[in-house]
Amino acid sequence: MARSMYSYTKSVLERVSFDPKLFCKELEKAIKLLLPYEVDQLRDWLFQFTKEKPELKQCLIYIN
Repeated sequence: MARSMYSYTKSVLERVSFDPKLFCKELEKAIKLLLPYEVDQLRDWLFQFTKEKPELKQCLIYIN
C-alpha cells in the first residue's frame, strides 16, 4: 500500500523540526499539496507537536 501524503508530510516535518525556518518552508509546501481534510488532520497534529517545541509555534500562521 502506498504511503499517504499526510503520513509523508508528518514524517518530513518531524525530521526538519530542528530548524524552525526549514520547518515553516516544508509546512508551506505541504499545505499546497494536501487535500482539505488532510490539512485539518495536520492542523490537529501540529498543535500537539508544537506543544513540546515552542520555537515552532511561529509556523502555525501558515495553517490558520
